[in-house]
Amino acid sequence: MSNPKVKIDLKKIEANTKTIVDLAVTEGIEIFGVTKVVCADLKVAQAMLAGGVKGLADSRIDNLKYLRENLNISTVPLMLLRIPMLSEVDRVVKYADISLNSELKVIKALNIASEKKDLKHQIILMIDVGDRREGIMPDRVIQIVKKIIKLKNIKLLGLGTNLACFGGVLPSKRNLRILIDLKQEVNNQFGLNIEIISGGNSSSLPLLKKEGLPPDITQLRVGETILIGTNVLNRKPFLDTYQDAFLLVAEIVELQDKPAQPEGERGQDAFGETKKIIKKGIRKRAIVAVGRQDVEIEGLTPLAEGIEIEGGSSDHLIIDVTGSQKDLKVGDLLGFKLNYAALLKAATSRYVDTDYI
Repeated sequence: MSNPKVKIDLKKIEANTKTIVDLAVTEGIEIFGVTKVVCADLKVAQAMLAGGVKGLADSRIDNLKYLRENLNISTVPLMLLRIPMLSEVDRVVKYADISLNSELKVIKALNIASEKKDLKHQIILMIDVGDRREGIMPDRVIQIVKKIIKLKNIKLLGLGTNLACFGGVLPSKRNLRILIDLKQEVNNQFGLNIEIISGGNSSSLPLLKKEGLPPDITQLRVGETILIGTNVLNRKPFLDTYQDAFLLVAEIVELQDKPAQPEGERGQDAFGETKKIIKKGIRKRAIVAVGRQDVEIEGLTPLAEGIEIEGGSSDHLIIDVTGSQKDLKVGDLLGFKLNYAALLKAATSRYVDTDYI
């Protein structure tokens, strides 16, 4: 096993999943586990399934294809989170049971692709209730649904929304109520019986925990809180979850006593930034073999006390270890907790290995 690597505690992921699933099931809400941040890692997906998720969701068709072909999950629904591209509709209907949609042109293309394969593709129509990412505006829902129900190979499974991703708009009973009212209007006007209301992502969990969600919300799509154990509204720990299911481990390649202040005329660093360095005197500095090409260094938190991340380049992480309680040496491994952005980049980098606990 080479360094750097991400150590994954599968039991903690399963436990986090069960915590979220148990919280949701009390209100009749199903959880889809989102695997996109770990590139549809099979063992992580299995841990989510063991924890009780209803289905798996990802934003990339390649990841859904990977899950479909490598897990024995014929009865587990797979959901495509990102709005399908017109260029991929054939693959969408092949590998995704459900997709989130907001463009009628794309839905019509999915209908044609489904007809060719003699199947019926399920969609959740996304509604913009305020965050201004994907979704049609509420006043257009009826006219769009009127056209969707004429498509013989498309099943309108439900309505959904996304919150707290672009505009930072928080889920509330008021904006979620928009979906409930629209579902009732659609069912009444067209004689349908759509039941699914996909009420957002991890950002809806704090409201669920504190006050409960409106009773018609039936589904949430959860990634970060299961995997990182954070309340995504403030990045504090979510109650009864682990925050260290993923740990980055990297190796010290240099350990030197050096002046804290650079010497010579200064300009921008390799990433166009100008650093302000306050520390003075001689400091014990470690260089660790992991960098911005591997991980979002701002998203790392050292596990050991007395060490401080000072910055990094493409390949190196610069750490002040003057206050370390341990007598470090070249070749030693340092551990770091990862936030969501750091995990996303580390899981995507082909230079970071994976080790399962």
